Amino acid sequence: MSAIHSDTAQIDAALRDLQLSKDRWASLPIVERIGYLDTIKDNIVRVARPWVEAVTAAKGLTMDQPLAGEAWTGGPFAVLWLLKDLRMTLVRLSTGIPVLDGHQVRTLPSGQVAVDVFPSNFDESILFSGLTAEVWMDPGVAPDSVEDSTAAFYRGGQAKGIVSVVLGAGNISSIPVLDVVHALFTSGSVAVVKMNPLNDYLGPYFEEVFSEMIADGFVRFVYGGPDVGSHLTSSEDVDLIHVTGGASTYDAIVYGAGAEGKINRQNDAPVTTTRVTAELGGVTPVIVVPGKWTKRDLRFQAEHVVSQKMHNAGFNCVAAQTLILSKHWDQADDFLTEIRRVMSELPGREPYYPGSAERCATATASSSGTLEVFGDVNPRYLVTDLDPDAENEPWFTKEIFGPVLTVTTLAGDTVESFLEVAAEFSNSTLNGTLGANLIIDTKSQKTHSQALERAIADLQYGTVTVNVWSGAAYFMSRCPWGAFPGHTRQDIQSGTGTVHNALMFDRPQKSVVRGGFAESPRALLKGEFHIGPKLVYFVTNKQAHAVGEKLIDYCDSPSKVKLAKVAASAIRG
Repeated sequence: MSAIHSDTAQIDAALRDLQLSKDRWASLPIVERIGYLDTIKDNIVRVARPWVEAVTAAKGLTMDQPLAGEAWTGGPFAVLWLLKDLRMTLVRLSTGIPVLDGHQVRTLPSGQVAVDVFPSNFDESILFSGLTAEVWMDPGVAPDSVEDSTAAFYRGGQAKGIVSVVLGAGNISSIPVLDVVHALFTSGSVAVVKMNPLNDYLGPYFEEVFSEMIADGFVRFVYGGPDVGSHLTSSEDVDLIHVTGGASTYDAIVYGAGAEGKINRQNDAPVTTTRVTAELGGVTPVIVVPGKWTKRDLRFQAEHVVSQKMHNAGFNCVAAQTLILSKHWDQADDFLTEIRRVMSELPGREPYYPGSAERCATATASSSGTLEVFGDVNPRYLVTDLDPDAENEPWFTKEIFGPVLTVTTLAGDTVESFLEVAAEFSNSTLNGTLGANLIIDTKSQKTHSQALERAIADLQYGTVTVNVWSGAAYFMSRCPWGAFPGHTRQDIQSGTGTVHNALMFDRPQKSVVRGGFAESPRALLKGEFHIGPKLVYFVTNKQAHAVGEKLIDYCDSPSKVKLAKVAASAIRG
């Protein structure tokens, strides 16, 4: 079927086709689903290079630049990694093996259940050395019922089919594909995908990825602007809507646009009865726990924080926005000096996502902070001295979605008190609950382990990380990706529902990902037993493009030789 461009009659016909095929897909045997999964994987490998070439060109990069690694990892690699894990889950469901077989389940001091999800084999422990991940369940999930709280679609008997609309994101190229894969294989839904006009040039590659499923009537792609999105989301032939974007887009879908939409939201009078799930980003905190750091620690973690902000030119739903420091940390000024140095050394990047300069200017004009600018062309911004008690501070209440890092300091003359205050500030003052990051040195982790664990538990975010960017969880496909549960449609914050989630947890609360404070080989000197070098998402990683390309080859047909090639490139980075 040819691509549909803004033709409402063709869109309606596509939705009717999906309505006719939805029950057929819902009842399809798992072994046939695995066949489709394998075909999607082969198609991705085939189009991976032109896909990445198109992304790098659109974002003002070239394939030989290290920053092209973002296009490899944030594009085909992220999908291939999810497909691998989803295939394992489907194989287990089809053969009667427990989905969580081999994954350790533990009970936290609070009584909450946590499942160890990463790493699960030797290759993962080498590729991502030093990283671990758990998924914490909803407090209502008992230790002996975790397995039963997975794969609801496949455990519910004869399922009734549904038609999903996936409104694709324009920033990270894998998002539309990942969301469609989740709809198909976890939710059991057929799907129509509306490409974002910002990256609809990728549509032909994605149509090739899903070509067999398009031919068999399970997937459709459409193109156009907000009018097309509005037509899709208001159709009676749609059973579920999934959007990745901003809260304003969610509100427009649920309550309508303009002044009337605002009134509807105030009165909680939705204009649609269709279920809506959403991943909406937010103001992401980076909480730095005071400790005694070396000069190399200060430099490395400055690169780390700046990377959490400037990855993908700052256009990430979980990009760091507010750096939280202790007023009592005697190295805070030294750390900010290193951050300024890193920001000044970075090259300017094309602000390919519209409105960045305007959003930054608007926020700065009403901010309590001090603005610093780095670079004459496509500059980066640092806003310091933000008053944590300022009412309606825009840097705390709005996701700016641009190359700006802000800084505030909080009281707390001990590690324990600072962590308590920082968690409370993040929960109550910052908008959004998608991801929160903690940075803490190795010695402090041991000395203040109980305070650290309390902070992890207290932070009400869908992903909480220690010494690793919460964006890493996006690629760790067994981790559910989404907001902390419980938001209402009137106050949607970072959204509702999750995607990715290759183990198909029905009631996850948060993912907790941990990494090393230092890179190898310095890590060994600090008592951290891992061989992980500078992580691939660092904007200062000189081999990120080589690592990204080799990861595709590894995912195509894993081998120890290919594993060694990835590791060798990573070490050189």
